[in-house]
Amino acid sequence: MSDKAFAELGLPPDAGEAEIRLARRRLAREHHPDLGGDSTRMKAVNEAAAMALRSLQDRNSTRSDELRRDPSASKLIDDWNGQTRDVASFTVEALPVEAFEGLLIAAAWMGELVDDEPPYRLEANLFDPIRCWCRLEVVPDAGSSTVSLTVGPIDSQSGVVDPPDVEPDVEVVRDVWVNALNEIDWS
Repeated sequence: MSDKAFAELGLPPDAGEAEIRLARRRLAREHHPDLGGDSTRMKAVNEAAAMALRSLQDRNSTRSDELRRDPSASKLIDDWNGQTRDVASFTVEALPVEAFEGLLIAAAWMGELVDDEPPYRLEANLFDPIRCWCRLEVVPDAGSSTVSLTVGPIDSQSGVVDPPDVEPDVEVVRDVWVNALNEIDWS
């Protein structure tokens, strides 16, 4: 049944979360009733996207034995595709909406935006000064925002690693984001 959902979105069965969300957005621009599309078709697209995301979540939960914690920090390391998650990686002294805007600016300076759900999540491919894929999750925290960072080789979210032997260091990538945010004029 999940293969049918991926086909409905025009995706291969091994597509990742970012690809699923992008396909849904693309199809929504074409089929949303507010844009002259058909509500039945839009409902089918939404159901397919939800089913594909559930399938992906089920597939990923079966890999839980491949995840391990780094004993030296709050990092969760995914041996399957080279991703590393640093929980509460850094804090931005701004509310989530402002922090998210700052992250968008920094992402534009260093690479390209892959996907976003303002103001709480964005994904970007960084090219300069480091080459990697990043997911940043913004959480409100007493008048500021805490950002959790997940990094991996570019396209690691879909299981296709480019280049295959590079695993970025989450602490180095964190410092790159912090330095970029410090360059922004927040006034």
